[in-house]
Amino acid sequence: MHSPIIAPIVALTVWTMIIWIWMYATRLPAMSRAKIDGIAMVGSTGRSLRDQLVAAGEERASWVADNYNHLLEQPVLFYAIALVLAIIGAGNGLNLTLAWAYVGLRVVHSLVQILSNRVAVRFSIFALASLALFGLIINAALLVF
Repeated sequence: MHSPIIAPIVALTVWTMIIWIWMYATRLPAMSRAKIDGIAMVGSTGRSLRDQLVAAGEERASWVADNYNHLLEQPVLFYAIALVLAIIGAGNGLNLTLAWAYVGLRVVHSLVQILSNRVAVRFSIFALASLALFGLIINAALLVF
């Protein structure tokens, strides 16, 4: 039997890979419309590709890529602390609720960023998700120290 907090960990990794698919399903056609030859690119960075897409009027394609990058930043802390909670046997109750809240808010954050990219709305959702993450970290710290 595994800790219940493993489910939100898996859910967020699944969501991250859905965004990865969405990113390429959006970016490759945008590159084609912008006449950017990805095969001929050498030594390019994500930033330079973003600049080219924006210059060609394809900024929305970069919103998905930006969100994919965001899902590889702060969620690393979520994965680490959720695994700690699972290992020490505290992956249920309030911690499980906070973990699901974090995952749900990150999904909503993704949808806002990709579909409308309203910064004030995104920030509010990010702040709420961060509070859930803080709760998990504080709970783990209280149990470990």
